[in-house]
Amino acid sequence: MNLMKSTALLALGTIFVLHSSYAKRPKPPVRAFDAPGAPTFIHLDKEAQVNPPVDTVGNYLIGPVYKAAPERKANKDVPKGKVSQFNIDSKTTKLLNPGIARKEFGKVDPKNFKTLIVETHQIDYSRKITVYIPAQYKAGSVAPFMVCHDGPKGKPNQTFSNIFDNLIAQERLPPMVVIQIANGGGDAQGHQRGKEYDTMSGVFAEYIETEVLPRVEKNCAVKLTKDPDARAVMGSSSGGSAALIMAWYRTDLYHRVLTTSGTFVNQQWPFDSKTPGGAWDFHDKLIPNTQKKPIRLFLAVGDYDLLNPNVMRDDMHDWVEANHRMAKVLKAKGYDYQYLFCQNSGHGIGNAKTQFLPHAIEWVWHGYQKKK
Repeated sequence: MNLMKSTALLALGTIFVLHSSYAKRPKPPVRAFDAPGAPTFIHLDKEAQVNPPVDTVGNYLIGPVYKAAPERKANKDVPKGKVSQFNIDSKTTKLLNPGIARKEFGKVDPKNFKTLIVETHQIDYSRKITVYIPAQYKAGSVAPFMVCHDGPKGKPNQTFSNIFDNLIAQERLPPMVVIQIANGGGDAQGHQRGKEYDTMSGVFAEYIETEVLPRVEKNCAVKLTKDPDARAVMGSSSGGSAALIMAWYRTDLYHRVLTTSGTFVNQQWPFDSKTPGGAWDFHDKLIPNTQKKPIRLFLAVGDYDLLNPNVMRDDMHDWVEANHRMAKVLKAKGYDYQYLFCQNSGHGIGNAKTQFLPHAIEWVWHGYQKKK
């Protein structure tokens, strides 16, 4: 990154208020789709408001106006899946027990500007697990499934269930179980959510494998596949980087990944010398320097997504640049990926997701064939 850009980021970064809520920060600047260093995007028909074809890979520009996908609405002629919920108390698990939390954000380590000094304390916590079982599921059969990070902490989201009801009924998805897992609380460095989502290792994948999935099978009377090609994981923000982290470090468990506003930036804590840039290392060295893995990856980011929203000035906290870099290294390595740059959309790209989320889920599962 050149000195002029670094200086601009430093000046902009000082105006951000350190607070757990993104809503209290000033709106980040809009990044143009054709700015220097951006990937080359295919422009979709603005009038038709279409999503990219499901059988294509590459970079696409969508927006700035979005049309809600019809799959979001309940259809009386479509079989309705069953949704159930249960809780997992951290005191009953072997992994991620106890949890952590912080009182203050932390200070930059004077000996290492890439990380923070954060004071934490131990906590017990409970997370809610929300499970969707399609009407087409046959008792005793082995089902493909999708893990979703940042699942609801209260009642289920009916719109989310509608999407799967419609896509499965239209045979655009195989009948699958959907497991929404609430985070452990807080956000970023020093909080349980940050420990779960931003740690560059297979620990959280192992937690889900040993603590969550067996409880899903027991409480919901389903059987879940062991085939990594029949397993997907999705998330937004740090939940998005967590989705790729799970597949990257445990490719034996997951092959399909869906991310929105993925936090492919330096947010790992505590510091790890093997990955000093946290998830920034994905596009900086891990993907470019590692043999291609059998991962199919969907990405999307907003044109005014986050930019350096904390005290760290390491040039590794621009969400747009991070996702642009991801798209370029994925293309260079020959990965199956689809990347949407969403105009008129901020962190979480909620307005754009109302249009493309059903498409993204279908794209991630495109090409799936059940093993005999």
